Amino acid sequence: MSDSEPTFLHDAIMEVLPELPAVTKNILEEHMQSIGVETHDDLRFIEEADLMTVLRPVQARKLLSVWKQKYQTPENSSISSEASPDQSLSLISVSPQSSLSTSSSNLQLDTHWEDNFEIPWTKFPEELMQPLERGKRPGPKLRRQMVRIVVTEMMEKCPHVGKKHSTDVAKKMVSKYPKSLQDIIEGDIVGTGYHSLVKQLQNRIENVRRTSTPKIRKRKHESNSDDTDEIPLEERAAMQDTYGCIKWNVQFLPREETQESQQQKMEKLKEMFQQSDANPEEVKGLMKSTFYTQRQHVNQGKSIKCLREDWPFLFDEIGMSVHFKELTGINLKETFIRNLDLKGKRLLNYLTTVCVKKNKKFLQTYARLQRMRGQQSGCSEDVKEMVLLLLSYFDEKEESIFFYVDETSLAEDVQLEQVSLTPAIIVCGQSCYSSTRYMLSLDQTLINTNIPSFISALCLMFGSYYCFNIHYPSELASTLEFLQSCFFTINPEKGTKVENKNSKRRLNLNPRVLTLIHEITDYEWCDT
Repeated sequence: MSDSEPTFLHDAIMEVLPELPAVTKNILEEHMQSIGVETHDDLRFIEEADLMTVLRPVQARKLLSVWKQKYQTPENSSISSEASPDQSLSLISVSPQSSLSTSSSNLQLDTHWEDNFEIPWTKFPEELMQPLERGKRPGPKLRRQMVRIVVTEMMEKCPHVGKKHSTDVAKKMVSKYPKSLQDIIEGDIVGTGYHSLVKQLQNRIENVRRTSTPKIRKRKHESNSDDTDEIPLEERAAMQDTYGCIKWNVQFLPREETQESQQQKMEKLKEMFQQSDANPEEVKGLMKSTFYTQRQHVNQGKSIKCLREDWPFLFDEIGMSVHFKELTGINLKETFIRNLDLKGKRLLNYLTTVCVKKNKKFLQTYARLQRMRGQQSGCSEDVKEMVLLLLSYFDEKEESIFFYVDETSLAEDVQLEQVSLTPAIIVCGQSCYSSTRYMLSLDQTLINTNIPSFISALCLMFGSYYCFNIHYPSELASTLEFLQSCFFTINPEKGTKVENKNSKRRLNLNPRVLTLIHEITDYEWCDT
């Protein structure tokens, strides 16, 4: 995603606490905005209690000390110094009765209790606080105990805790102990870093409610949620189309462009596609400058065949990478390879040493893949095994994403009526391991007939979902969401890319995906 301009809050925080972790800084910014800080002048009204939910005492005092000196206005100083002792006392003295009534009314009107909610750190047992304070990850049993304590405290404040409240509380907890509670794999933060903790809090809340809330009332509470999943069904398609995008609908042509110049560049790209020696950098430049028209054609609903005729490079690795970068702010293949280097070995090791012991069907799939792979080694073979094992782990069908043809098959030999409508990789060979050539199909139309590597085919398949406004099919939802979150680093806080075939709510990230992320994060493994 593209970097946004630093806010005045960002500068005010980093000026005093430059070493503050980015996740803590972001949560502190959000918290301060939520309590009403809008200008520099507002900073002098901040109190230590306002910061304690995010910062440690010394950090909070450092901020207050600098802010109160820097943003204290001359008028405010003179007013406070000229006030008489009697006046000062009268400002703060209240009768017990008025205090009681004020407190009572506050309890009744406190609809934003989570803003002032204090995590019950003092109620955590010593065996839990030890790893938290030392930057170690607490074990599953201690983490469940922590969640139970926090949820009990939350539900005492408000019996009808929503997902928004759980998210706010999880942010505060992760900001205080990021090393212990953050979703992180091989030093890389997964998503927002607090999704799995939100999931645990929500699961615990639902378990508590299940025994105390009648079903009809529970449905009512869910339907009042602030989550984006409650957007009406007819509006949800647009949410899925734009999910993860920063420039989905470009409203204006670049200033230096006209409709005529866009048409000329489109024709030039068509000519260059027929040339074997086309300059890659020139192609990239032309694809970037015509992004506006490409998006117009895609969003107008032009067929894949028409798009392929008008924009052939859009279905090629070089052209799709430019379009995907403009659309999402992310480098398609580079991002995948970077995350593969960071997390690939750990994930594969977890699947092949831990998961094989938990599920007999998964063990059988692993044994079958090992026979197919034989003695082949290398990064590409590991990626093939990783994707095939992920499909098995999530119990999703291999044929939903792969279609196998003979090694010598030409484009016209592929029986496209048997291929999935969603993006599918055509494997030229008996297995992914034996194949050295791939094709890509979309809407049962071959859009690329000569892809030399599995990684390129996988990136083109994934990129197609975003470039052409395609929803993840429900039968591949978990595998695609896991790849999206961990390997392509697309992690919007709200919404989902998964198709919804009924009116049931979908979480913005699949619980099974969150579970796997959490298990890999906690998995102790050393590269020997």
